Amino acid sequence: MQEFKHKEFNELFDLSGKTAIVTGGANGIGKATALRLAQAGANIAIADLKLDDAKAAIKDIEALGVKGLAVECNILKDDDLVAMVDKVMSEFGSINILINNAGGGGGGRENPSKISVDDIRRDFELNVFSGWRLSQLCVPHMKESGYGSIVFTTSMSSVNKDPNMSGYAGSKAAVNHMVANLAHDFGPEVRINAVGPGATRTDALKTVLTPEIEKSMLAHTPIHRLGEADDIAGAMLYFASPISQWVSGQTIFVNGGGVQTLDQ
Repeated sequence: MQEFKHKEFNELFDLSGKTAIVTGGANGIGKATALRLAQAGANIAIADLKLDDAKAAIKDIEALGVKGLAVECNILKDDDLVAMVDKVMSEFGSINILINNAGGGGGGRENPSKISVDDIRRDFELNVFSGWRLSQLCVPHMKESGYGSIVFTTSMSSVNKDPNMSGYAGSKAAVNHMVANLAHDFGPEVRINAVGPGATRTDALKTVLTPEIEKSMLAHTPIHRLGEADDIAGAMLYFASPISQWVSGQTIFVNGGGVQTLDQ
């Protein structure tokens, strides 16, 4: 029987000296994740379309005593991805953690009679292709450093079945399966997993949430509240940290134990 190796609790979550990239990290779940990783000691690079917001988030991060870097980046542009990785390496000298959080699409508006294949293609470019490419760019640096963890933000839509969601939901389902396969390509040095948020109080949800919709969602949610960005960040920290050192290729749904959809 393998001898149990005792580690201090803090050591299991300690990211001191490590560098994390968080795409879409200027606001919402991305920002909450960046702050949580910074609290664990990681230096943070935020890659985001909104450079001013990213710079503001970095100020909060640096107040925690770690180094920060804001980079303007469009994940749909390969040159931006390459330049961003080069800039992070130049600034920090290593890349250990990649949070592929940026994404998007037309979920809830994808009536197949009214959209084109270009709309569906964009879902996959945002949610699948960009993260795959960024992982490809970062993994060699992770392997060189001896520590690597990649986490994708997926979605409950990847397992739910709803109308007007085929492209977005299909792309997120692809993320889940892609992660499971890439675990075999990137291991043993680099782990890769995904976090699927349930209904989380972000600016995007606020645009459609009504008291009636929230009540309906909570009727199907054992933990009787909607998620907060920090709830999702906790799962991101788990996957990024040494405590999950034997976990790869997995998708965990952080959803209060239930299912929340807009048409309940």
